[in-house]
Order: sequence, then C-alpha cells, then structure tokens
Amino acid sequence: MNPDKLLAALTPQARNEPDSGIVKAAMYGFTVPGVIPLWAGEGNQPTPEAFARPAAEALLNGETFYTWQRGLPELREALARYHTRSFGRAFDPENFFVTSGGMHAIQTIVQLIAGDGDEIIVPTPAWPNYAGVLRISGAKPVEVPMQFGNGKWTLDLERLFDAVTPRTRAIALNSPSNPVGWTATRDELIAIRDFCRKRGLWILGDEVYTRFFYGENGETRAPSFLDVCEDEEQLLLANTFSKNWAMTGWRVGWLQAPRALGPAIERIIQVSSSGTPAFLQRGCVAALDEGDDFIERQVLMARHRRDLAVLMLKELPGLTFEVPPGAFYLFFGIEGMTDSAATVRRLIDEAKVGFAPGSTFGLGGEGHLRMCYLKDLGPLEEALGRFVDWMKRNKPV
Repeated sequence: MNPDKLLAALTPQARNEPDSGIVKAAMYGFTVPGVIPLWAGEGNQPTPEAFARPAAEALLNGETFYTWQRGLPELREALARYHTRSFGRAFDPENFFVTSGGMHAIQTIVQLIAGDGDEIIVPTPAWPNYAGVLRISGAKPVEVPMQFGNGKWTLDLERLFDAVTPRTRAIALNSPSNPVGWTATRDELIAIRDFCRKRGLWILGDEVYTRFFYGENGETRAPSFLDVCEDEEQLLLANTFSKNWAMTGWRVGWLQAPRALGPAIERIIQVSSSGTPAFLQRGCVAALDEGDDFIERQVLMARHRRDLAVLMLKELPGLTFEVPPGAFYLFFGIEGMTDSAATVRRLIDEAKVGFAPGSTFGLGGEGHLRMCYLKDLGPLEEALGRFVDWMKRNKPV
C-alpha cells in the first residue's frame, strides 16, 4: 500500500504529533563523530552496584514472572520509608503505585483524569512529553508561558489561574523545572493548592528533581506539594528512579495517589504494562534503602558542574540565563537566535557539541538552548570551551 495511504489511516493524534526536538537533536548528533552530547536529561553515573546486584540476582534466580500490578509490596513499603525520612512524617504504602518509568506514571495520571476535549494547564517552557501525552490522549495542553526578567524565571499565578476554563481538569506543575530550573516556593504551592481545592481541580505534580535543589540554607530537597497537601486529596504525583539513583535505563517509576484510586490505577496499569518486572523492583528497593549517600554525592556534583557552566558562560555577550536553583539543566537565551533547532544542528556540525533546542519546550522556549550539565568534568569543560569558541566566531540563526 502507498505510504501516504498508510499514514492517512492512522489516528490524527498519531499522525500529527510532532517529533521531540531533544530526540531529533540526539539522532542527528549520533551520526557526527566526536560530538559531546549534552542534550539528554541524565547524569554521568552508571547505576551503583549496590542497586544493580539485587536486580541481577533476582533475574538469575528466576524472578521473571508476572507480578503485583501495583508493584511489589516490598518496594511500596520502601517508598513509604523513603518518604518518611525525606518529609518527616508517616506515609502509607497504599498511596504508592509502581510504574514502568516516570513517563508511564504521567500517562496513567492523564488516563485517570482527562479525556477528549479536556484541558490541563502546563506552565512553559516545559518538558515536551507533557503536551505530547495529552494530545495523543485527545486532551488539550493549555500552555501558560513563564516570564524571564532581572535574571530570573517567574510564574505569574494570576495568569496561571486565568487560563482555567470549564474544560480544565488539572494544573500540572514540574518543580524544580525541566528545563529552566525554576523552583516553586512553599507559598506558591499553597496558592495553587488552595485554588485547585476551590475549583475542584486535580494537581498533576512532577517532583522528579526534588532532591536536585541548591538551597542556600542547607536544604536537602525542594519545597513539595507533600509539605502542604493531604494524602487523600486531588493530588497525583509522578516520580522516577531515573535521576536520583542513576537508573534512567531501568524504566521504573512510581505514582503517588489517594488510596481510593487504587483499583482504577491498577486497571490502567494492567492494560498498559501488566506490571513492572519484579527483578528490577528488587534493585529499586536497595536504591531507596541504601542510596541516600549516593544522592547527596550526585547533588554536590551537580552543584559544582552548574557553577562551572555559569562561570564559563556568564561573560559571553548576548547570553541570558538564571543560575538555576534546581534540577540539572542550564536554559540560556541567545540574542538574535530565532531558530534554535537549526542552531543546534550547526553546533553539532561545527563545534561538535550537542544541546537541545528551546523550541521543543513550548511557548517561551524559542530563542534558547538547554544543556544538561551533570556530566563528567573533562568532557563538560571541553564542550563548554567549544561552545564559547564557536559563539565568538559565529552568529546563531
């Protein structure tokens, strides 16, 4: 059959969903020898042996059958212990549901609360997968651009709340933010909580980078909805083992939700993944119970790499950015750049360094590039040096 006819037979959502600019940059960069990749949102550390060994042993011991749809009881109990340590209050394992990565948690949330024509508010610039999963499900992402001024990104809460319509089902908030590093204050979280309570809206929280927070007062995590919300209200939190514990390739995450939603979540997991491999979950238990020191080292490393990137880029004319208080990205604007995707390709070809284009992060993203700085020190310094040299000789498009 003619390829055009095959494509025409797809759903409009599948046919029209745009490619991820991050993936396009990576696929292009993979073809160019010598490129230093800073486009992907992952650190430089392999999974520690202490986390990997229990998974390998469980695999070799034959733990390869179907398992609990909600996740192993041992892992859900470990999640409750981890949160109790992190937040200083008790958590119930019944509020945790294991998913096949953080993206699966977000997909499950969307399937729980949004359908055809429903809307979810998404502050941008934002990770493009939020909008993608909404569009593919038939729902609509409503983007509310953040503002950059006086060297800081800010979210106008009045503008956020004004975007709500009768079709709105939830406000999505990623804090600390990918890509800009913006981190909501406790007061901002309370304001969003109170507004959602009053309007009967869900909160879709993505707190993947909560531990990657560079507070000036010794804080070990960012402010969280878990600090200000009750466990049994309209709060759905997506999280993952990928970032804190260097497990991006494992594809294991979790969803935190009211206990009453358990049967519905279990049904969605059953028809979408039939559960997360049990042997992988054994490694996740070890990560939660034994990984606090590893997380601390990762965050110290990220802070050092952030400061290095800021030091090397701050003197370049025409660059604007906030020193990010959270996550592990630098999102910088370049004066006069109107096609970030084309600039990314040029940088790959001419400077042999790979960034992600700002245009892929929604409204307010064009004119910017994103780099992940949680990388090995030598390659990071080399990549930044190449970029600085390129900027001194070239004009971005």
